[in-house]
Amino acid sequence: DKTAEITGFSGEEAFNQPLVATFIMPNLRKSVQEVLDNALMGRGTSNYELEFLTKSNEVRYLLVNATTRRDAENNIVGVVSVAQDVTEAAKHDRAVAAMANELRQLIDTANAPIFGIDVRGDVNEWNDK
Repeated sequence: DKTAEITGFSGEEAFNQPLVATFIMPNLRKSVQEVLDNALMGRGTSNYELEFLTKSNEVRYLLVNATTRRDAENNIVGVVSVAQDVTEAAKHDRAVAAMANELRQLIDTANAPIFGIDVRGDVNEWNDK
């Protein structure tokens, strides 16, 4: 069971628990609830990244599609979500962004002139020192 493997929760532990309040990081609960509410009104959402709290209190980054679930008479009966675990890619992206930010700060605060050029020879980096 891939969901249990990623989250650490068995189906028995997860069933009948409020998804957002139990499994979603507090800072994203409002936006995740909006995605689910939209799906419950017939408006699905694709490629929404959320932070899922695992049983061991780790954060897993999931890329989620939320789709309206309908019965045989086309009545809305819930939401089906398909998720992809993108934790490693998300951690890598955040690390690269942090490194880029540190480099930008170094360039902006260096006590020396720093400049750079692109492949055409045009200036693309210039600090004000």
